[in-house]
Amino acid sequence: MPSALSDSSFTARRGRVWPWLLVSLAIIAADQFTKWWVRQDLPLDSSHPVTGFFNLVYIHNPGAAFSFLASAPGWQRWFFTALSLAASLFILWLMFRNRGKPLFNLALACILGGALGNVIDRVLWGKVTDFLDFYITLNGQQWHWPAFNLADSAIFIGAMLAIVDELRRARQHRS
Repeated sequence: MPSALSDSSFTARRGRVWPWLLVSLAIIAADQFTKWWVRQDLPLDSSHPVTGFFNLVYIHNPGAAFSFLASAPGWQRWFFTALSLAASLFILWLMFRNRGKPLFNLALACILGGALGNVIDRVLWGKVTDFLDFYITLNGQQWHWPAFNLADSAIFIGAMLAIVDELRRARQHRS
């Protein structure tokens, strides 16, 4: 009988959503802190070399990824805010439906934290603060990846974890 109790308590612990929400909250806090630090310490549109392939920059992005719709007249602020909030609600629904899947929930927690980190910027400032600038130099020519932030990184990591989780599940299903 004690093993049945311990098994059910393990399942109950494994099925909780709040630890994943804490991960999202930690991502939001780290994202907002780093953006605050950049806004305090760097002049807007500045670039400070750190290594031969990385600069700290301070730019505003009123659009989405890769400055998509950045030159639109302002409606994109509320469009991307609403889209991110809708996606966040869907992510929460997925978390509650998939409580026993830790890697999937970690992926969702990363995406949720990143999405809400950028929503905070859009609501408060009307644009997202970006500050990570990676580039490669070949034959004297530099190619820069579009600047991004920790929220964007969390979304990317979450997407990669979701792919890994799905590949792992597909492999287990075939076995």
